[in-house]
Amino acid sequence: MNRITERFALLKREKQKGFIVYIGAGDPNLAATRQLALAFDKLGVDVLELGVPFSDPLADGWVKQPTAQRGLESGTTPPKVLEPVAASRKESEIPIVLYIYVNPMHRRGVERFIQDAAHAGVDGLLALDLPPEESDNYESLMRRAGMCNIYLVAPTTPDERVEFIVKRGTGCI
Repeated sequence: MNRITERFALLKREKQKGFIVYIGAGDPNLAATRQLALAFDKLGVDVLELGVPFSDPLADGWVKQPTAQRGLESGTTPPKVLEPVAASRKESEIPIVLYIYVNPMHRRGVERFIQDAAHAGVDGLLALDLPPEESDNYESLMRRAGMCNIYLVAPTTPDERVEFIVKRGTGCI
């Protein structure tokens, strides 16, 4: 079973809510990303979301955009984000989600990126600009890799679309 799925099942059994922490990967560097992942695990964070730096972070607000810029300036790339994930897996089982855009995955090759991420120990991907209506192949690749495909729901999302998104997403929304 996937670590995200396991964590939320445990929280449900214990009638608890989960705490998800977001950090920008590579800000200020990848060594700090690994150290923070381990520290958050020790503090009891339920899921760690790592923002993969991207040059055009359209869905990010004014807080996350500078984080992405600092990550890019430190030399962080999507493949390099997988290094601290793999290193942290030697000491931690904290569920890890990559907050990523489709373009960086596409550049590497979506199937290859998903396989590499799963091998490193990533548990899920939140592909910000990939609507579920266009994600059939992506979802099947994610299922084969044992990872959760996570989608966003906005406060303005119509109820029927929320229902569709919830049916397509796995792990959490």
